Amino acid sequence: MDVSAIDNLYKTTPVGTPGIPAIPQVADNTQDFATVLDAAKNMITETNELQNNAHTELIKFALGESDNPHDLMIAEQKAAIALQYTVAVRDRFVQSYQTIMNMQI
Repeated sequence: MDVSAIDNLYKTTPVGTPGIPAIPQVADNTQDFATVLDAAKNMITETNELQNNAHTELIKFALGESDNPHDLMIAEQKAAIALQYTVAVRDRFVQSYQTIMNMQI
């Protein structure tokens, strides 16, 4: 991996020679947005899976297939925390969108 790839990966700024200004790099905003969007999609998918697992554990416990209520409580807590986090991220997305829409150009 070369230095420019590392600079792009970690969004570092190149160090210039003293007295000579460094040339700023142009960021690829579409790639950054796609990365954030993919992370949001993955988070929603994971939250859905945790909700489904909690529902499955609840059914198992109600039918008497599971003797351990701890598994049910753990699955429900994981699902609840994931849902709270997802809602918080969604709220920030909406707030960011509203801020951008209210900007005057």
